[in-house]
Amino acid sequence: MSRSEQAVVLGAGIAGLLAARALTDTHDHVTIIERDRLPDGADIDGAGARRGVPQGAHAHMLMPRGAAAVELLLPGLLDELTRTGAVRVEPLVDLRAIIGGRRLLQTPIGGTAVQASRPFLERHVRERVRGLPGVELIDECDAVGLFTDESASRVTGVRVLHRAPSSAAESIPAALVVDATGRGSRVPAWLTALGFERPAEDRPPVDVGYASCLLRVPPGADVEASVMVGPVAGHARGMAFVAVEGGQRLLTLFGIGRANHPPVDVEGFLAFAAAVAPPDVAAVIRAAVINTAGPPSGIARFRYPAYQRRHYGRLRRLPDGLLVAGDALCSFNPIYAQGMTVAAVEALELRRCLAAGRSGLAHRYFTAVDRVVRPAWRMGLDSDLALPEVTGNRWFGTRLSNAYTARLLARAEHDPVVARQVGRVLGLLDAPTTLARPAILRRALPAGGRLSGRIFGRIFGRSSTGPPTTTGVGRMSS
Repeated sequence: MSRSEQAVVLGAGIAGLLAARALTDTHDHVTIIERDRLPDGADIDGAGARRGVPQGAHAHMLMPRGAAAVELLLPGLLDELTRTGAVRVEPLVDLRAIIGGRRLLQTPIGGTAVQASRPFLERHVRERVRGLPGVELIDECDAVGLFTDESASRVTGVRVLHRAPSSAAESIPAALVVDATGRGSRVPAWLTALGFERPAEDRPPVDVGYASCLLRVPPGADVEASVMVGPVAGHARGMAFVAVEGGQRLLTLFGIGRANHPPVDVEGFLAFAAAVAPPDVAAVIRAAVINTAGPPSGIARFRYPAYQRRHYGRLRRLPDGLLVAGDALCSFNPIYAQGMTVAAVEALELRRCLAAGRSGLAHRYFTAVDRVVRPAWRMGLDSDLALPEVTGNRWFGTRLSNAYTARLLARAEHDPVVARQVGRVLGLLDAPTTLARPAILRRALPAGGRLSGRIFGRIFGRSSTGPPTTTGVGRMSS
């Protein structure tokens, strides 16, 4: 693709920043518009969660597939993150995973994940992207609309309004606009104002409640770099206890359904943790809270009422020059650690589509990212539907694959081959369909014979969902 003069990205979260990086290959100037005030480089390790990332105070993990994608886009960033305090872990080796009530066998899976607080990770990505030639980041600025050419068939820029007093709206021309403003994106309304249809939306309810705080564990505490506990039917509660920068631990408790939302008073928080965490981990948590006279960061709360997916690829008419990424396109249940990894792979797809030329860009891009989003979405949703606390349609394939998942997890407690493959799927390194390969089926269903293998293989192959897990996994193609 020949180079274009300018592109505009709306939103300076992980999805927007990585999209901006992809755009630098084909555009001389990339402008990122962000409504929040952002710290400059001197404050890179001093700022906390910001308003535009309401889940920013809670546990995050860049899964192995996402870490690899970020490294392709920003070479050397993973080493930089580690040098400055982030924690790199190998799932199932440095991470204790308890899924569906089963503790997965510790075994190498290949690939590493990155643990850090969301503000820390975002700041480092932002400073790398902001330092690229031709990139400009404008904060405290709202995008208020799109403008098009005379035929209204092509978006030619975006209208913005600075938050400074007495500011007037101004126009920024662009050959391409990428919306990465998250769940609250106003692009559907802007399309309606321009005479286009809104994209269809899916919003399956899930009602997840979070409570999180930063802790310092007592010296000598013997606990893995990560402890993950997923919900089980009848006890839809879980936790993540992860080592992050600064020698701290980030503890996130969650529950599905209002009755399972964790409290934010210290005693209630500790009682919830004790009911979810393994006993040795619960003791470390209580000691950390007591030794520091309570959570030093306070206890942050967050609620996620429903998934959200916008089907831009199904629109019969869409103006040229407009793409959508990240949560503005699809927002996943956060307990499954899919969002940042999917956003990173979307940025790789954007770069690939741009390299192939401008003709039919929107169609090619939305088709490509749908191959990333659709199975991840289905996997997370099917995982939730294994819990009676979640409402929704439970089709036959979902029920059958849930039964198979239970067999897999039971086997993965002591079988290194099954545990490794489950771990690779959880780490988003392999497609969920790999769990229906003959070698895995024979181990999970030793008495099932060829008939069971054919049944499960057909279900996983046709549905593109694979057996659901408590972390929600999709096919990560690049």
